[in-house]
Amino acid sequence: MNEENYIIQHLLEKYANGKISKEEYDKLLSYLNEYDTLDDVELFMDKDWKSLDGYPLPHSKSADIFQAIVEDPLYSQSIPRHRNKTSINKLWKWGAAAAAIVLMIGGVQLYNQNESSLKPARELGQKHEIVAGGNKATITLANGEQIVLSENQNGIVIDDEQLTYNDGTVLGVPQGSSATLTQTISTPKGGTYQITLSDGTKVWLNAATSLTYSAHMGTSKKRLVKLDGEAYFEVAKDIKKPFVVESKTQTVEVLGTHFNVNSYSEESISRTTLLEGSVKVNNTLLKPNQQVVLHGNKTQILNVDAERMIAWKNGKFIFKSESLESIMLKLSRWYDVEVIYKGDFTDKVFTGSISRYDDISEILDKISFTKAAKFKIEGRRIIVML
Repeated sequence: MNEENYIIQHLLEKYANGKISKEEYDKLLSYLNEYDTLDDVELFMDKDWKSLDGYPLPHSKSADIFQAIVEDPLYSQSIPRHRNKTSINKLWKWGAAAAAIVLMIGGVQLYNQNESSLKPARELGQKHEIVAGGNKATITLANGEQIVLSENQNGIVIDDEQLTYNDGTVLGVPQGSSATLTQTISTPKGGTYQITLSDGTKVWLNAATSLTYSAHMGTSKKRLVKLDGEAYFEVAKDIKKPFVVESKTQTVEVLGTHFNVNSYSEESISRTTLLEGSVKVNNTLLKPNQQVVLHGNKTQILNVDAERMIAWKNGKFIFKSESLESIMLKLSRWYDVEVIYKGDFTDKVFTGSISRYDDISEILDKISFTKAAKFKIEGRRIIVML
């Protein structure tokens, strides 16, 4: 990244935080008008940036705003002449976030020298004790015994003889010899854990997820696991024994591949996303960067950015025009909080990239900065308001 791009990134972050001065704002506009920086702005949106997280309007209103901006005389004066129709269309493909970005690039951002108007619309009660999730899980053995796994470890290895943490520390729990012996590993709200099954398959569990598996999968006749929640799989290849994931509405069958399954029993929609190889979901074959969405009797195949779908595994939330209700559901699982709505938020969407280890108040600030909603924290309860 050259010096100009570093300056642009710095000014964008100050702008997004509402801390940019009039002089810095003018400088930002001059850079945006002088250089072909649409890619840099998009990169800024996709990284773990601060608060410029989209425009909280439905698509129809965003379209009206976009058209009004393009027709504004200031826009035609400010936009560089070398930008062609393709470049403008590229902006629009960003969806609801395009309106906010075009406002800035066109030089008609509603800048207000009154600093208070840029502050996030969050109402906090007393100092909260809500922290991000971490390594938390429990294994339930075939005899019903439960083992709480160490929070200082991030993964467990299952083999035919015993349980071992990823760093080699032995738990000393005998496995027994039955090929039909099953165990269940469960993460609570605010928990995540990685497990290596006895056939070598690696699984990452998201919050509020349970996985039931054979303790001797490497020697059993079939490789079958049952999932409730969300998990990312890197399946060990075995052409003689397909790996099967069963959840509430789907059966995923693979030989060896990387994929993500999101199938919570309390949600009506299940999603399976393929990153590498091939999978068959209820007899529907997926290709890499495709996702099958099951909703009741309806099946939909989408082309997606598969890496974005497993951002949770890599410590991030990445939202692309995602509904506020969907986002708050994910936050409630990861931070183990209750969410209460006061108002109708069905048309509110948000775009942004956020660390899963940010303080909950910082994440709410980033959302409220877009005027999508206001938030109030009361103990372990988050109240969402218009």
